[in-house]
Amino acid sequence: MIIRSRAPLRLGLAGGGTDISPYCDEYGGAVLNATINKFAYCTIETGSSDIEFFDANANISGGMNSDDRNLMLSIGVTRRISNMIDKLPNFRMTIYNDAPMGSGLGGSSTMVVAILKCFEEWLKLPFGEYDLAHIAWDIERNDLKLAGGKQDQYAAAFGGVNFIEFFAENKVIVNPLRIKRWIQCELEDSLLLYFTGISRQSSHIINQQMSALSHDENLQAMHDLKRGATQMKEALLTGDFDSFAESLRDGWDAKKRTSDAISNAQMDEVYEAVCNAGGKAGKISGAGGGGFFMFYIDPTCREKIKQTLERFGGEISTVQFTDDGSQGWYV
Repeated sequence: MIIRSRAPLRLGLAGGGTDISPYCDEYGGAVLNATINKFAYCTIETGSSDIEFFDANANISGGMNSDDRNLMLSIGVTRRISNMIDKLPNFRMTIYNDAPMGSGLGGSSTMVVAILKCFEEWLKLPFGEYDLAHIAWDIERNDLKLAGGKQDQYAAAFGGVNFIEFFAENKVIVNPLRIKRWIQCELEDSLLLYFTGISRQSSHIINQQMSALSHDENLQAMHDLKRGATQMKEALLTGDFDSFAESLRDGWDAKKRTSDAISNAQMDEVYEAVCNAGGKAGKISGAGGGGFFMFYIDPTCREKIKQTLERFGGEISTVQFTDDGSQGWYV
């Protein structure tokens, strides 16, 4: 028997960082994100003589006792599932991700959701979207002790464009946005992704951001990020793209004020070059420090901007949004 699943990666549009404790516990957080047509995949094949894991991106295999970091998510989810049922049958699990881990598209959390979805499909577990997202978050933060927020798991489970609110005691409210088709088309046409080639662990930046909340200027930057998510939501719903660009610029400025590790001289040079070539705004998707730059551009300047980015190396891609969250199926 073969069971497969996939979960969509996401672009963080606004408010990223306000979904992390203790900020969201004390002040409430708000994030605007959208899932895209890049995915984390999981396949479970039953009938194996043991429990085996294979990371196709890293070409690494191992069993339950492996200490290889590439297999950590697979093993962590499997341990949680084995605690939920009487006896877990043997299987072989293969995972694959369309984006490198540490790319800022929520790859690790999305992979946890995809693995959980595969188990859900196979074992007929009674998970709804909120259950799936919360369990994924709990595995990462509490079982595996990985620093991070909550938005990635909910984006992967629900899919689409969502305004997500975060409160104390792990209360989360997902508000799906009904974006008019022409607005979505214009946004897809006006966004360009640029992978810097730098994959980074976000935990250092996240820990620095949260430890700096005692400083008034850092706390105010977080408040500005949260307010920007509401402003951008309103801009998208009404098709006000001038306000969208302004919100994106303000959000990037606020993000950089939360930690000196968010950007660097090379990334600032890329940003300035794109703006000089016709870009209107941009930001790093995710915690920062590397990964994917998301640029909002004049579509008529796309080729000029691509040529500008090619001077810096890295990878350039367009954006297509997806409405579906995690999916599981039998083959």
